[in-house]
Amino acid sequence: MAVAFTFPGQGSQAVGMGKDLADAFPEARRVFEEVDDALGEKLSKLIWEGPEETLTLTANAQPALMAVSLAAIRALEARGFSLKDKVAYVAGHSLGEYSALAAAGFVSVADAARLLRVRGNAMQAAVPAGEGAMAAIIGLEQADVEAACAEAAKGSICQVANDNGGGQLVISGAKPAVELAAKLCTEKGAKRALMLQVSAPFHSALMQPAAEIMREALAGVAKNSPVVPVVSNVTVTPTSDPYEIARRLVAQVTGRVRWRETVEWFAANGVATLYEVGAGKVLSGLARRINRDVATGAVGTAADVEAALAALA
Repeated sequence: MAVAFTFPGQGSQAVGMGKDLADAFPEARRVFEEVDDALGEKLSKLIWEGPEETLTLTANAQPALMAVSLAAIRALEARGFSLKDKVAYVAGHSLGEYSALAAAGFVSVADAARLLRVRGNAMQAAVPAGEGAMAAIIGLEQADVEAACAEAAKGSICQVANDNGGGQLVISGAKPAVELAAKLCTEKGAKRALMLQVSAPFHSALMQPAAEIMREALAGVAKNSPVVPVVSNVTVTPTSDPYEIARRLVAQVTGRVRWRETVEWFAANGVATLYEVGAGKVLSGLARRINRDVATGAVGTAADVEAALAALA
């Protein structure tokens, strides 16, 4: 049965992540050095020492999480692991899609870092502070959440941004509409409707200015066919075509992260094990709630690298 590698998104960051890998593997440390050079700053110092509130800023968290994921990949490769030979598909949650693509050789680590810095800044700047919002809706059917969004929007923007699985949906858009939709979801029977502490309404139509910036940014980098097909957030289908991948990355800025469907697609297409590569274990928890038959593993520390190498030998 096949293996897929998945790469975490924003929210998985933690001060100190990746330090263990960098200490154990020179190849992993070089990834952080590449990212520092690409951005012209010591992002590695922020990743390992904090402060947390600065690391959490979108423009920092996105390239930082990618750096940790790629450090884990380089550590595996330093021990003879071949992504092309051992992994059938890659996918990433939101910004994690860039990590997946860098791991598969679509773009260089340096270009991935620069793209994610542009992406983070563009998403932050797309909507004035305080005008957008996101909310997590727990325990309500998707059709009911979508109906609440439509009812609350009334000419404004309110839409499902993330279908994370396990009964968790995230909605995004103009703040008054999201607040009303969250209230309507509670009235419709949601177990919880929680306003999220985020800096912008990600994965909503309000992000269109950021999508245009990413279109230009992606056009300006060298792109290769990935050595492993990527299953994209917005289509839940695999592709290795560089220009189609770029098109999907632009659409992803305003489109829904269809993570529940991604895990279901893996299970339906012969994937028995999902490894989460990078910081944290958020995606592993989601995968177990979506499909209990799918085994999960994590590669975020030097010990994880050794365990994964043994399991995938």
